[in-house]
Amino acid sequence: MGRNIRKRRSSMATKAVAASAALALGGGGLIWANFYASAHESGNSGQNTTKAANAAAQVATISCPDVGQKLTNVPERAKQGVATELANLDKQITEAYARLASSRQAQANDPGFVQNAIVGPLKEKRAATIDRIRIDIQRVGGQFDNQLSQLAACTTQAANANTNAGQAGNGQQNNGQQNNNNGQQNNGQNNGGQQNNGQQNNGGQQQAGANGQAGNGPSAADFVDITKVQANVKAKPRNNRNASTGTFVTRCGVNANKNHNTDNVIVAPGVKNGAHHLHDYVGNQSNDAFANNNTFAAARTTCQNQQDKSSYYWPVLRLQDGTQDFDQNNDGGGKEGNVGKILVAKQAEIKFVGSPTSKVTAMPQFLRIITGDAKTTTNGLANANAHWSCTGFESKVQLTEQYPICPQGSNVVRTFAFQSCWDGKNVDSANHRTHVAFADANGNCQNGFKAIPQLTMRLVYSTPQPQIQNGVVKNAYAVDGFPEQLHKAATDHDDFINVMNAQLNNKIANCINRGQKCQ
Repeated sequence: MGRNIRKRRSSMATKAVAASAALALGGGGLIWANFYASAHESGNSGQNTTKAANAAAQVATISCPDVGQKLTNVPERAKQGVATELANLDKQITEAYARLASSRQAQANDPGFVQNAIVGPLKEKRAATIDRIRIDIQRVGGQFDNQLSQLAACTTQAANANTNAGQAGNGQQNNGQQNNNNGQQNNGQNNGGQQNNGQQNNGGQQQAGANGQAGNGPSAADFVDITKVQANVKAKPRNNRNASTGTFVTRCGVNANKNHNTDNVIVAPGVKNGAHHLHDYVGNQSNDAFANNNTFAAARTTCQNQQDKSSYYWPVLRLQDGTQDFDQNNDGGGKEGNVGKILVAKQAEIKFVGSPTSKVTAMPQFLRIITGDAKTTTNGLANANAHWSCTGFESKVQLTEQYPICPQGSNVVRTFAFQSCWDGKNVDSANHRTHVAFADANGNCQNGFKAIPQLTMRLVYSTPQPQIQNGVVKNAYAVDGFPEQLHKAATDHDDFINVMNAQLNNKIANCINRGQKCQ
């Protein structure tokens, strides 16, 4: 979820993206230039080993702080200007990556090249852009946090650096209450002992499947045999006498009509390709970068209940078996490392549930919620809300940092449980997070927030079984994402815009509070 306004790439930049991974999101990101396989990787010829060893000392990544996530208060009249400047930050990182990927020889000849020619100038550009954000906010009487000016500098990392530490999120931990399939973080289970040695570079040509079809993931270490993972799903909080135990189901299809775009109107309104990856859309059929509340209210819906014009959207899942899809040469698609056959879910189950400790308040119309974080490779796992499993295993194992290899006859499942506490005032916030929150470990809302119907989603996919041979994954599948995020499982996320009228919102709340099953 990011913001970017792009000019057409030069052929050099396009090749750079195809060769590795690039770009940024939300004004921050990780620049990745996997120039050579590292010395320990398989598939290297003898003459290539020395070259690879030397490359290991070179800079492979540049990590830039996420300015957008730190913006917690932007006045209404400044929002469009700020969004434009955040897009400029993304563009600057894109250009810096192209420079990084096209200057391998210069970097080998001059140890200071990256700092002097790339990181230093990037810091100056970012500082000027952040200052324009300050001006936009203060011009309309808003308050600017001067600490944001310290986010201009980017840091360099070697190829083997752990990029998953990231910056901390804004304290919004997902305790995943209300759904026994959610909230169980898989902190790096290494079942099967698979090492990330699948990144091969044969004379500059990425081998399909070695490190993703576009060379930017997933790798063998991103997959685990679910039958070898120890059960990690904890029991849900017990309901008390005030619990709201009802459910409301809405049936909106699986996007069989292939309604796709690479926009994200929540985080990048008015910015084409603001998401940099492809979304499936169900429900509201008019969601794009230029939609507004009036557009949504007048739109058609795929939901059986025609009063539900809400927009439910998520990044597509792709099979990386060498197949190309319609967007192979498009921004947000193949040009940005999102390649492979788009998989349509067999099932898309959308359900609203209640709280174990209180009644729920009806959601406000046009409430916007993003759950999960599309950039955990940069930001860390503080806001991660990815849950991967297989049919038959959902009540036992939920994975956050790895994709499951399901046994024969079992299907891949993506599950989401959205934030279920609302501040009672705002339908959105500057960083799209602080107006909603997760309940605590006991299921209670904190800080004066109110319990609302919790949106839960379950997506089921039939995928060929990934195979790992000699550190290489074949028949890999991966969620679409920002290229520099390396298609990691933890980057999965989901988006919701509530386009139900007050009558339907009240019906859902009343149904849940009375313990009924409704649709």
